[in-house]
Amino acid sequence: MYSFLRNLSFLEIGFNLVIVAKMLGTLLAQDTTISFLGCATQMYFFFFFGVAECFLLATMAYDHYVAICSPLHYPVIMNQRTRAKLATASWFPGFPVATVQTTWLFSFPFCGTNKVNHFLCDSLPVLKLVCAYTALFEIYAIIGTILVVMIPCLLILCSYTLIAAAILKIPLAKGKHKAFST
Repeated sequence: MYSFLRNLSFLEIGFNLVIVAKMLGTLLAQDTTISFLGCATQMYFFFFFGVAECFLLATMAYDHYVAICSPLHYPVIMNQRTRAKLATASWFPGFPVATVQTTWLFSFPFCGTNKVNHFLCDSLPVLKLVCAYTALFEIYAIIGTILVVMIPCLLILCSYTLIAAAILKIPLAKGKHKAFST
């Protein structure tokens, strides 16, 4: 569990630094501009860390499931190698999602003032600056977001449903209480 918490901490630090670093720079230097490359970089890492965090939370839910529903088999099932593979697998979806979405969005032609009225270069404010047909990109972004949120959410829900079902089968109230507190 601690290896997953380490991964989650690293992802959370990265996710927050992507946003907070530029925000603090803006506040301290009173410079509200960001370069084209800086905006693309910020957006890429925002997507990468966000997607990876969603999948890592699903991985942690599976870890909890194994720990509660198969406590005697836990050391065998969740050995160091398995944990490393699961952590790596949870980071992997962030790369293609961030790469495709950022590259595709920044390949469009921009027109107008090219000013984003946000401290974060997110896709919607940047998309408003595009002067091209973006319906296909918008459909991709919506479907991608739904999948990135729903797949981990369903895995987490399934894991905790199985955990709750296993705990409810415990005959003693003290055992149920101990399992739920875990």
